[in-house]
Amino acid sequence: MTQASRTSLDLDHVRTVVRAALDEDGAFRDVTTDALVPPDQRGRGIFIAKADGVIAGLPVAEAAFVCIDPEVEFAASIDDGAWVENGRIFAEVNGSLASILSAERVALNFLQRLSGVATSTRALTDAVAGKGVRVIDTRKTTPGLRALERYAVRLGGGGNHRFNLSDGILIKDNHIAAGRARGLSIADVVRAARDGSPHTLRIEIEVETYDEAVEALEGGADVILLDNMTPDEMARVVRLTKGRALTEASGGVTIDNIRAIADAGVDLISSGSITHSAKALDISLEIENL
Repeated sequence: MTQASRTSLDLDHVRTVVRAALDEDGAFRDVTTDALVPPDQRGRGIFIAKADGVIAGLPVAEAAFVCIDPEVEFAASIDDGAWVENGRIFAEVNGSLASILSAERVALNFLQRLSGVATSTRALTDAVAGKGVRVIDTRKTTPGLRALERYAVRLGGGGNHRFNLSDGILIKDNHIAAGRARGLSIADVVRAARDGSPHTLRIEIEVETYDEAVEALEGGADVILLDNMTPDEMARVVRLTKGRALTEASGGVTIDNIRAIADAGVDLISSGSITHSAKALDISLEIENL
């Protein structure tokens, strides 16, 4: 993945998501600010990191201010995806103080959330540095924010799984159960998926045991997802595939066990926690009068 594609962000989508968040927050009818801050009063706000982490979402924060007031100026002293330390001032916003205050919460919500995702991803990617394995996300994302959270994962050094259900074939345990109810083996289920899908799509299947992995390989799976296996069990499947299929480890991945999982020789490690359980990075916006 090139640097450009790694950091790409659909700005039209950003504006749509930001506008919805501003509408939800009543930012275009901020009764408190309307009552207390004259429309011609100018102000400056500085963004300060209150914890160490990866900053992600600067274009999203900027979009929040610009959507409220196109005359507001946003400037960052770092690139999106940069690591900052506690106390670092990394961006500022200048313009109408009323506009800054009305957009403040939405801008911070996006910035804190996405920076948290990038930071949690960075922790896992750093833990397996040099092991030749890719850490990727899952579809366990915040509804409506998937594209932005996947962007944050990339800024944190991770990669992306399929974007949605139409983006790739992933045969899960309940799909297998549905097939078995009709008398199909795992190999049969893989073949049925192959026959019923475009040749351009990879077939990935989730397995829980070595024997299920044997069946999946027999059926011609392109990717075998090893669900909640021990590192020793994973290593055994990796030896079985011998390059005939990619292997993906998933389930219960933590900062404490990810290195052992990588040592098993899998190609990919997927983690839902980097999105669904990411702790928001503490960031504040401090206002100064001009």
